[in-house]
Amino acid sequence: MYTLLSGLYKYMFQKDEYCILILGLDNAGKTTFLEQSKTRFNKQYKGMSLSKITTTVGLNIGTVDVGKTRLMFWDLGGQEELQSLWDKYYAECHGVIYVIDSTDEERLSESKQAFEKVVASEALDGVPILVLANKQDVEQRSARGHRVDGEVRRAERPPATTAEGHHIGTPEPCLGWPFCKC
Repeated sequence: MYTLLSGLYKYMFQKDEYCILILGLDNAGKTTFLEQSKTRFNKQYKGMSLSKITTTVGLNIGTVDVGKTRLMFWDLGGQEELQSLWDKYYAECHGVIYVIDSTDEERLSESKQAFEKVVASEALDGVPILVLANKQDVEQRSARGHRVDGEVRRAERPPATTAEGHHIGTPEPCLGWPFCKC
């Protein structure tokens, strides 16, 4: 009888949990992205003052509930010393958001190398990866974006798919994640 009631309780009230890694170089805006997401989706969450956000040493964890789904975001530190630990989290994740600082042209090649290591991991085969070009609203940014009458415009490109089958930068709202209701 306990098993029946326990199963019914879980079916009625337990949420499906999905873990999403937020990766990228240090100062790319990963923690700010996490804080903004928590503020937008959790009405009771007041949020951390954006001026108080510092470099992440280790990881930050944030949860967002969407319907009957709980998204757990793991914001991993992006310093070079911490990047070697990223692969320890791959086996548990259901998706990856890779954040790029679009204003830091000097580190784009470094970011590309880190991203290539992420995509090359066999543990992420079949895991959706979203590349987020952050800070596009800042005046100094890559030449791919330009400001027109206070509005940021950027070049739109068709979705790219790597040989490993990861969908990168898909503009559709659904990335094929298990919690999407497409």
